Amino acid sequence: MENKLHISASPHIRSNVSTKSMMLDVILALVPAAIAAVILFGIPALLVILVCVVSAVAGEAIFNIAVKKEQTIGDLSAVVTGLLLALNMPSTAPWWMSVLGSVFAILVVKQVFGGLGQNFMNPALGARCFLLISFTGRMTTFVYDGVSGATPLALMRAGESVNVMDMFLGNIAGTIGETSVVAILIGAIFLLAKGIIEIRIPAAYIITFSVFVLVFGGFDVTYLAAHLCGGGLMLGAWFMATDYVTCPITPNGKLLFGVCLGILTGLFRLFGGSAEGVSYAIIISNLLVPLIEK
Repeated sequence: MENKLHISASPHIRSNVSTKSMMLDVILALVPAAIAAVILFGIPALLVILVCVVSAVAGEAIFNIAVKKEQTIGDLSAVVTGLLLALNMPSTAPWWMSVLGSVFAILVVKQVFGGLGQNFMNPALGARCFLLISFTGRMTTFVYDGVSGATPLALMRAGESVNVMDMFLGNIAGTIGETSVVAILIGAIFLLAKGIIEIRIPAAYIITFSVFVLVFGGFDVTYLAAHLCGGGLMLGAWFMATDYVTCPITPNGKLLFGVCLGILTGLFRLFGGSAEGVSYAIIISNLLVPLIEK
């Protein structure tokens, strides 16, 4: 009788980590980038953040009510989606564009495919690409310190020099959340320390991209540093490529996923028609995940 077997229903291994706690950690990790956005771009950036987050949460709540589905806004995933989309928007974006992008992310990319855990691409990036295609002019018009100007990547493509330290700190034109690399890295370190993300995907992504740039862009360390600090590479590598739902789960799959991201981003930036390419690289790689895992 001392060796009685205790039978219980699965899961047999339990953890205190929940979807809500993970999403809360991601939100906390994005706070430095959000604060930097407000400091660098002012009240317009704060308004973009607020409108995107509120629209995403409201969109999910209304959808759940309309289809008589259990309310899911409590898991905070809609907040994360809205915040990530906001950080991928220019400070000049009108309120209606923020609303449209947030609703598209929640309804079309996430809920139509079954909700959290069923979406086939990152909702925030799917919405950003939708807005880029639909409103290219507005999505690529950037203002910093009251002056409209091109992003450092666009200047580099035109053959002009850029200040890498300004790019690292965020004193440049661009979307509100991608400019300050130091703020992004603070959040990334927090996620790594909490065990929310692994190093495999970001490391494979950044290393592959670096090798690609050095091989095809010339062995210029300053040029490489500018590419690493420019555009949405750091925000994408640490916060969107690592999305649990749309990235591989196997160790080797994560590495291959990162390699695909690095190659695609390099192709888009060095040989494509646009100076950027992170968003399209990530959503294309999201579509390749089933093949990578297989």
